[in-house]
Amino acid sequence: MSKQTSHDSDVSFIQALAELLRDNDLTELQVKRDYGENDSLNVRVSRQTQTVVQAAVAAPAVPAAVPMAPAAAAAAPEASSDPASHPGAVTSPMVGTVYMAAEPGATPFVAVGATVNEGDTLLIIEAMKTMNHIPAPRSGTIKRILVEDGGAVEFGAPLVIIE
Repeated sequence: MSKQTSHDSDVSFIQALAELLRDNDLTELQVKRDYGENDSLNVRVSRQTQTVVQAAVAAPAVPAAVPMAPAAAAAAPEASSDPASHPGAVTSPMVGTVYMAAEPGATPFVAVGATVNEGDTLLIIEAMKTMNHIPAPRSGTIKRILVEDGGAVEFGAPLVIIE
């Protein structure tokens, strides 16, 4: 936006973007508004997700509570480790809404314990009204499903773990 021109509606526009961010549980939104030649507004609104904060707070509590049981202590690091760092994690290539089946009420593409081949559809991510099939990057067995049907997913978020 040029320094000479002021648009009173920009403040309410930015507030509306912030509400859209919050209401749709997004972490970042970027919009460019052109008013004419050499006059535009470029807005980027972002926020930190509380999930990251909760994971950072919850992680130290696990080792402190476990010292009495050696068997539980050995299992605790696996349970509290970040699924995204797991070598078999399949991460989201985009931001969108996850669907575990081709249509509501249909059998899900995968379930825990199911064997998949490279290229098999694991789930669908809807982004900008487009249904994107997410293929298995390798053959193996589904050990964990880390997303819920109809839930929001962000870029790089772990979806499933294949071993």
